[in-house]
Amino acid sequence: MHRFDYSEILGDIPPDIARLMIDIKEIRSREDARRANCRQDYGRLECIARLASVKYSNEIEGIIAPDDRIEKIVEHGEYPWNDSEQEIAGYSEALDLINTNANGLKFECGMILHLHSLLDLTDYGGGSFKDVDNVIVSIDRFGRRHIVFEPVPAEETEYHMEQLCQAYAELSTQGYEPLLYIPCVILDFLCIHPFIDGNGRTSRLLTMLLLYREGIDVCRYVSMDEHISLTKPGYYGSLRESSEGWIDNRWTYFPFIRYFLRTLLECYRDLESRFPLADGKDEAIEALHRMSDSGPSGITLEDIDEEIRDHRKGKEGKSTR
Repeated sequence: MHRFDYSEILGDIPPDIARLMIDIKEIRSREDARRANCRQDYGRLECIARLASVKYSNEIEGIIAPDDRIEKIVEHGEYPWNDSEQEIAGYSEALDLINTNANGLKFECGMILHLHSLLDLTDYGGGSFKDVDNVIVSIDRFGRRHIVFEPVPAEETEYHMEQLCQAYAELSTQGYEPLLYIPCVILDFLCIHPFIDGNGRTSRLLTMLLLYREGIDVCRYVSMDEHISLTKPGYYGSLRESSEGWIDNRWTYFPFIRYFLRTLLECYRDLESRFPLADGKDEAIEALHRMSDSGPSGITLEDIDEEIRDHRKGKEGKSTR
């Protein structure tokens, strides 16, 4: 049986992790000051991040649909055409629940099962813990399968999930640092691997929920799912390092904490880059306004950067005439 012991994060923290925490807290203070003056622009960014999160969290698991279909499902409530779109719609519904009611959702088994049920998984029934043992496998370039991790057996899943929920309740009320304990809880959830399918997507929803409950809501405006999708080798590598020996209580949270904090910091940096002051003007927000006014939706951060570059080239061309 695994023992939910978080004493590691109460001891000496590796210097690079301590530095990441300081950087996040510094950038958060700047972001909090900016938000009061840019509420409308934050609303626009929230719409972009919502679409990106739905797209990329599903894409990580191989659930793919064209961008225009994702937009129609998420923004306009169009009926799904196939199984993939059905799961995309389910993730959107679960994400909306967290975005609108994070403080009303308790981290407990019933709530986690409800989130999982909303995913509307097509191959496996949602909303119930696994009833058969599962393993995490990788496939090499020759098509050979390798067992990466053996999660908690099915018969022990409910017990471990109850223990995790109780451990979280203690962590969140006894003065532990949220930037440290949230990735620990997410790692534990993934090591339990309580569902036949949908564990990754549920873990990313829970990540946002736990961050929101601590007042850390950058993922509302910049998609953390997108950042994870773009750094999948680091994501899976950190999970592998931290999960080794987990079931036998011979593990360390620090590799996954390190990845988690780096990704969170990059989200804050991306958000800050939306508001650079250049010649007294806010280029990123101006670009966002131009793109929104011209009609396209489903805008990504990459689209905004490209719009800025094109706009600068246009101004440079005029100045040389």
